Amino acid sequence: MSHTVLVCDDAIFMRTMISDILTSAGFEVVGEAETGVQAVEKYQELKPDLVTMDIVMPDMGGIDAVREICQGDPDAKVLMCSAMGQQALVVEAIQAGAKDFVVKPFQPSRVLEAVQRVLG
Repeated sequence: MSHTVLVCDDAIFMRTMISDILTSAGFEVVGEAETGVQAVEKYQELKPDLVTMDIVMPDMGGIDAVREICQGDPDAKVLMCSAMGQQALVVEAIQAGAKDFVVKPFQPSRVLEAVQRVLG
C-alpha cells in the first residue's frame, strides 16, 4: 500500500512539482491545500501519512498549521518546505512538530530522502 500525502503550498506550481516528485516515486497525493487553514482542515479530513508544508502561506502560516495539526495528532508526519534564508523559521517549525525540512528550490532526490526519513 502506498503512503498518502497532503501537499500544502500557496503556489500552484510548487504543489504540482512536489506532487509530481511524490507520485512518480509511488506515493498517493490525496489532497492539496493553498492556505494554512485548508491544510489543517484537509489533514483532519484525509488523515494522510505525510504532509508537505510551506512556511509562508495566506490566512495561517505553515508553522501555525503544523502546530495545530500536531496538537490534534501528535503522530502527524510533517515535512516543511522553505525557501533559502528561512533557517530561523525552520527551527521554529521543528519545535512546532515538523519532522524534517527541505529547502527550495529542491532536488527531487533530496525531497524523497527527507520523505523516507520522516516516514521512517
